[in-house]
Amino acid sequence: MLYAIISQDVENSLALRMQARPAHVERLQSLKRQGKLILAGPHPSIDNDEPGEAGFSGSLIVAEFDNLQQAQSWADADPYIEAGVYQSVTVKPFKKVLP
Repeated sequence: MLYAIISQDVENSLALRMQARPAHVERLQSLKRQGKLILAGPHPSIDNDEPGEAGFSGSLIVAEFDNLQQAQSWADADPYIEAGVYQSVTVKPFKKVLP
C-alpha cells in the first residue's frame, strides 16, 4: 500500500537540511532502487522552485510499504529527524487515483 509522509520543518531549517541532505537523499534513492518510491520533494517556503535562503517549510514523500507500522518506522529513521530539521512528521495511508 502507498503511504504519504508529510513533514513540517522547524523555523530556519535550511542549514540543518543541507547538512543532513546526503544521508536523507540516499535513503530515498534506496526506496527508488526497490521500486517503492512514487514521489519525494520539499515544500519551498516561497512561491519559487528555487527558494534560495528562504529555504523549505517541509517535505512530502509518497512510497510503498507493507503496512503503516513499516512506513512509520521508516519515517522515524529519517536523518532529517536526527538533525533537527523536522518539527513534526505525519504518516498516513494514501490512495493514488490520478494519473
